[in-house]
Amino acid sequence: MNQAALFTSGTDGYFRYRIPALVVSTQGTVLAFCEARRHSGHDDDEIDIVLRRSFDGGQTWEARQLVVIDGDRTCGNPCPVVDRNSGTIVLPFCKDNQEVYVTRSGDDGATWSAPQEITASVKDPAWNYLGTGPGHGIQLQSGRLLIPSWSDTSPGVATWRQPPAIWGQIQTSFALYSDDGGHTWQSGAEMLQDTSDECVAAECLDGTVYMNMRSRHDKKCRASARSQDGGHTWSPIEHDPTLPEPSCQAGLVRFDDERLLLSHPSDPEQRAQLTIRLSSDEGHTWPIAKILYQGSAAYSDLAATADHILCLYEADDHSTLTLARFTPEWLTTPE
Repeated sequence: MNQAALFTSGTDGYFRYRIPALVVSTQGTVLAFCEARRHSGHDDDEIDIVLRRSFDGGQTWEARQLVVIDGDRTCGNPCPVVDRNSGTIVLPFCKDNQEVYVTRSGDDGATWSAPQEITASVKDPAWNYLGTGPGHGIQLQSGRLLIPSWSDTSPGVATWRQPPAIWGQIQTSFALYSDDGGHTWQSGAEMLQDTSDECVAAECLDGTVYMNMRSRHDKKCRASARSQDGGHTWSPIEHDPTLPEPSCQAGLVRFDDERLLLSHPSDPEQRAQLTIRLSSDEGHTWPIAKILYQGSAAYSDLAATADHILCLYEADDHSTLTLARFTPEWLTTPE
């Protein structure tokens, strides 16, 4: 296994880099996105979305490039998805966690279109805030692009940069989806209210969509639900005590027809012990697990190349976004 810092806080004019997202294009280019937070590092900071690209499976990387900037606004929650039909990289993101936009790249991330606002199509008027991902979206066998998302109906006036207690009190998981390559979008049904929030998805071989989620109200473990209709409606949420967590975002990716991989901090009391888990039964059980990083670790995302797994994760109290590159065999090899 190899590890290297892709983004280091305090460099290139940014106070902190957070919120990783990874995808691999149809041409094999690896794209690593994150939020570049300018001044305080807080969720309501002035935030841009930046990108680094790799053309050799994550071994070497181009310099950082700016993808989204809008003055002093908070542009965050990147959740890229690859459209296999066209090769387009579609990047939904939020402004101030109140508006949703989409930008697109037809050249593997070298250039990006002017962002298109889709808020009116996907935001329920009852929601004060919402978020895409964070992490990456998926494309279903049907061609549908699906973006794991969360809504917020906390009481109060929906303005940004107000005391944190005003928002985050009532949040719920759902999915955005597009059936025309990311040009038009709609929202599916919300899950059980205030049971989960930030979420990641994978499609099972039978077409079921599996959602793995950050749980709420001190459950200290991951949650999950499944959809039989492409992410429009969901089964009741189940909590899994075999997946301990301190309440944090996670990464999820399909490696091949037999294996799903999950990344999340597994110390239930703090964001630490970033663990990689493997499931061979479509996420019903996760019997194989190995700690990737023992120390402070928070948000992460996973991507798969032909022969390697990539994990981009927040390390050491958000000091870096570090990329780990390893084979599936690493999971079962003793230290």
